[in-house]
Amino acid sequence: MGAYTVTGQRARQMRVVPAEVLKRLYLRSDRHGLMQTAAHLALLVAGGWLVLETHGTWWLVPALLLQGIFVNSLFGAMHESVHYGSFRTRWMADMLAFFSGAAILNNAGFYRHYHMAHHRYTQDPRRDPELVTSGTPRTWGQYLFRVSSIPFLMLRLRDIFLFPFGYRGDVDYINPSAWPEVRRWGRWLLAFYAVLIVGSVALQTTVVLWVWFIPLLVGLPFLRLYLLCEHTLCPNSDDGFANTRTTLSNPIVRFLMWNLPYHAEHHLFPNIAFHNLPEAHRYLRPHLKYVAKGYIQVQREIVRSLA
Repeated sequence: MGAYTVTGQRARQMRVVPAEVLKRLYLRSDRHGLMQTAAHLALLVAGGWLVLETHGTWWLVPALLLQGIFVNSLFGAMHESVHYGSFRTRWMADMLAFFSGAAILNNAGFYRHYHMAHHRYTQDPRRDPELVTSGTPRTWGQYLFRVSSIPFLMLRLRDIFLFPFGYRGDVDYINPSAWPEVRRWGRWLLAFYAVLIVGSVALQTTVVLWVWFIPLLVGLPFLRLYLLCEHTLCPNSDDGFANTRTTLSNPIVRFLMWNLPYHAEHHLFPNIAFHNLPEAHRYLRPHLKYVAKGYIQVQREIVRSLA
């Protein structure tokens, strides 16, 4: 477990973006949220149709892969919604958080508090839940195990089947006052999955399996690879200009992930709405230590670092 450096620079770094600009960037928008949600939903419908149309042919493999990317990129919708940045109207953000979280096996009520702790203690090996639960891969074995998504699935089984009934396990990184919300969202999640299963059995259909669950599993490793790029190889420090990486990538990835690739900008100013992160990047880029052109570049750096 590495040492954690406290620089005390956060307050100064927060002044890089002028206050009058921040006030505008903080504004949420139902219009932007609805446009983004509708476009992503259209891709999911198109991807599901493609899977069903290619069923029984070799074209099913790329169709499943494409739909897997569409499904797993709902992480961006869930992430933005737990920050209440997807919509100005909070109940709309909660709805999107719940259903996008459910699509990727996440109790979004738990993720909200997990993620809050991650922001508060970014890159602190003892208190950042991302490091506490997963750590930084140092060897090929750790890297491949992480990308396999097996650790993710084990944790999600805990969240889905145990949290709704009051089990907390070894989770000590969220505030105790958060657990009623975690249990409540967990019970809704179980009920939602029960409706999907019972409905599929009653209708004698495997549509849900083919357009959602199998693509989800197929695409999980890609989401693990994506998430590894956010902080891996960044220093264990409270320096907001260095402890998080922005990966510019391309407009398609930025769209699917709700501009989350502007990750250093988001960590420095988590209240900036997703559609305003590109503008925030223009102010912050000269100060950021880790700005990568693409995710393949970052993965190459991570692989080279492995023992």
